[in-house]
Amino acid sequence: MKTILAVLVLILGFLAPRAVAQDELPQPDEIIQSVQQWMQDNLDEAALAELGVDKDRVQQFLSELRRRFQGNYVYDLGALKETAIRILPVLQQFEETRPLAVWLQTRLDYFDVAEELRRQAKAPPQKPQSTPLPNPPPQLERTVWVRELEKRPPFPLADDCVPRLKQIFAAENLPLELVWRAEVESSFNPAARSPAGAAGLFQLMPATARSLNLSLRPQDERLHTEKSARAAARHLRRLHDRFGDWRLALAAYNAGETRVDQLLKKSRVRTFDAIADRLPAETQMYVPKVEATLLRREGVTLAELDK
Repeated sequence: MKTILAVLVLILGFLAPRAVAQDELPQPDEIIQSVQQWMQDNLDEAALAELGVDKDRVQQFLSELRRRFQGNYVYDLGALKETAIRILPVLQQFEETRPLAVWLQTRLDYFDVAEELRRQAKAPPQKPQSTPLPNPPPQLERTVWVRELEKRPPFPLADDCVPRLKQIFAAENLPLELVWRAEVESSFNPAARSPAGAAGLFQLMPATARSLNLSLRPQDERLHTEKSARAAARHLRRLHDRFGDWRLALAAYNAGETRVDQLLKKSRVRTFDAIADRLPAETQMYVPKVEATLLRREGVTLAELDK
């Protein structure tokens, strides 16, 4: 069983996007090389034989998963849905993998929305196009996310968490509605942890947490509700001060501020919508999901927060 769990964690590790701390995406050759190195260091032929798969097939599978999540083509995400659904129940069974399960379950709707966007584009899911479809426009993504969330009740943990978070955000001079980002990041579960290393209600990466004076040892303060919320609020406020726009601030929070800044300068534009299709696919999903969540829970949009 430990061997199977190790492989599942490995799969999820290559499936996850490297958000926040990584500003440059690897090239396909680099992805294949990193998968080969990972397998060489962590898997042996006996373990693979136990799972009934060969080394080349595992390598190809992991490379494809990582490529799709780190790429910027939103439609590619839908094909990951079945794999994620198969992995999730196994991760939920074991204490050591439960934080990964929280992270993954919070993002299952990304795959649903990607499939819906493809349906609206009237593109077959597997057949290659002679000319690739352009990524869906941000306004369409916002519309689809609103429909996706329109009947979703708040997560049970929100009842206790939201009032406390709003007090912290008020003290940090941040719009109170933005506490609902914790629903998008972690389903209000502070134990959530991504394979890339982000943790806590607001999924802070280790380097970001240290820059915000959070300690990772002997106790990880990212898992402390009040401390992590205050740090995340300060970080988001700083990003908003830099970019002057909540959509851009959220994109920078998720994908890295250097990447967002470079795209804005290269394109000579100043809005999220103008650069969205060149951001990582996860970020293209994340920003409109946050906005749809604010609309569902508080009746406001990100644009209204800037007025």
